[in-house]
Amino acid sequence: MGYMASGKSVIGNTLAELLNLPFIDLDNYIEEEEQMTISDIFSKKGEIYFRKIENRYLDLLLNKDANFILSLGGGTPCYANNLKLITYKSTAIYLNASINTIYERLLQEREKRPIVMNIKDTHLKEFIAKHLFERNPFYQEAHYQVSVDNKSVKEVIDEIIQLL
Repeated sequence: MGYMASGKSVIGNTLAELLNLPFIDLDNYIEEEEQMTISDIFSKKGEIYFRKIENRYLDLLLNKDANFILSLGGGTPCYANNLKLITYKSTAIYLNASINTIYERLLQEREKRPIVMNIKDTHLKEFIAKHLFERNPFYQEAHYQVSVDNKSVKEVIDEIIQLL
C-alpha cells in the first residue's frame, strides 16, 4: 500500500516475479471485472459506487485460498473496512515515499494520472501533502514500512524480502 507514484505496481510486480507468485493490481482487477476504466467508473457512476465495488473486490481477493502479491489503490486502505481486511488477511507493506519523491514522479507521469492531470505544478505539492496527511494514519497501520526515497527497485525489494 502507499500513495500514488510510490511504486506499488512496479515493486509488486517485480517482487511477484522474483517470488514466483501471481501479481494482482487491484485497480486493474476492478477495471477487468467492471469492463470500465477507473476514470470512467468515477465519472459515470461516482466515487461512492467505486468505493463499494473496491471493497467487494478486495474482500473477494483477500478471501482466496492462495498466495499472491496485491497492489492496492492509493486510497484503498482509507475506505469502508478495507484497512481491517488488509491487516487481518494479509501482510501489509507501506511503500513510504516523501512528498518530493511523489511530486517528481508525478511530474513525469501526469498524463497517466487523471486525478492530478489538471493540477498546476505550483499546486501539486500542496495537493500531495494534503492527501498524504489525510491518508497517513491508514498507511501507518501496515505491518511494515519501507522508504522508497532514493532507492532502486532492487533495493526496495531486497528490504521487503528481509522483512518477510
